[in-house]
Amino acid sequence: MLRAVAATAALLALSACGSRETGSASSSDPNAGFDAQIPAWRTDIEATHAACATKNNGKGCEGFEVTCKGAMPLTADDTAKGVTAKVVAAMRFASTSADGSTGKSAMAYAEFTKAGSQWSRAETKPLNPTTCAAL
Repeated sequence: MLRAVAATAALLALSACGSRETGSASSSDPNAGFDAQIPAWRTDIEATHAACATKNNGKGCEGFEVTCKGAMPLTADDTAKGVTAKVVAAMRFASTSADGSTGKSAMAYAEFTKAGSQWSRAETKPLNPTTCAAL
């Protein structure tokens, strides 16, 4: 009987760990929805960056890697415009050659801003690719 009580208590403790509510936490997160921005940015780089112009089997670049991303402080102007979050990021990638080999490395930098529930992206000046600090 003591074993049954201990086993039941252990199962209850484990189930409590796994059953968290996520709806309210994500709605209060100023960066909610940001993760979906990275794949969209990668797709845009592939379609528009000069390093990706030469296509091999439909791909112009490969080896995409986000080297840094960091939250930025909001300015009074940002707040006046309804911006609730600002993130900068750097992405490294390499072009592909017509023969399929890896070409030159390239970098892209972006600033993402969130107003309401909508994120927007704009190119930004080069950043330190490790820390995302301005150069």
